[in-house]
Order: sequence, then C-alpha cells, then structure tokens
Amino acid sequence: MGSFLSSLLGAGATNEAAPSASEGSGILSFHSSARWQLHFNSAKDSSQLTVIDFAAAWCGPCKFMEPAVHGMASKFSDVVFAKIDVDELPDVAQEFQVQAMPTFVLVKNGKEVDRVVGAKKDELEKKIEKHRAFQASS
Repeated sequence: MGSFLSSLLGAGATNEAAPSASEGSGILSFHSSARWQLHFNSAKDSSQLTVIDFAAAWCGPCKFMEPAVHGMASKFSDVVFAKIDVDELPDVAQEFQVQAMPTFVLVKNGKEVDRVVGAKKDELEKKIEKHRAFQASS
C-alpha cells in the first residue's frame, strides 16, 4: 500500500527521492522536474562532465542510439549520463532549447559546453572524449 501511495504522491515519497538508474547502466533517468533541478543544482559546482540525453519513447533515432549511449556510459565511468524524456519533462527540454530528438547536451559546471543533435554516435563519442579530457584543468 505504501508504494501505491508513494507513486500517487510523487515528489514527497521517500522511495522516489533518487533518480532511477536505467537497468544498472549508470544512466540516470529523471521523471520529475523537481528531482532533475535538485540533481542539476548539485552538479553546478562540479567540473565533471554530464551528458543529458533528451529523447522520447516514440522516437526511432533515440531507440537506435540507446545501445551506443549505454556503451558510452560503461566506457566513460567518469562521466555522468542523464536521460530526460521530453514528453514527461517538457519544461526541462524547453529550458535547454531542445527542438529535435535525440539531443545530447554536454554540461560542465552548470553550463553547456557542447551539444549533438541527431543520432550521431561517432560525433557524440568524440565530443565526450574532448570534454572529459579537460576535467583536470577545468
């Protein structure tokens, strides 16, 4: 009964306090704007690279990119990967001016450092390698 009430109450529920990791892949999925804001605000002082994957369940290219993104999350364990469903959190997508899916926004210290629009696996991987390489000097 508690989990049923928790699912109805949403933000105030203790078992929903943390974002969910997608199948143990190290990709954080956010289903609440408030939780996303908490995470994003806590990461603003960090020079650690965060890759935000803006996608939608109905998006074919997003599904095509999913295995590649999971692979990158495993390969780049020093990078935070977050997934935002644009239909669940349209306000977050709007905040980042997402106009097409998939869009990958690379963030450091709370600021966008790069972005990849479209199912461009090689370009995304190169940009992740580029921006994570500067972590020590950032």
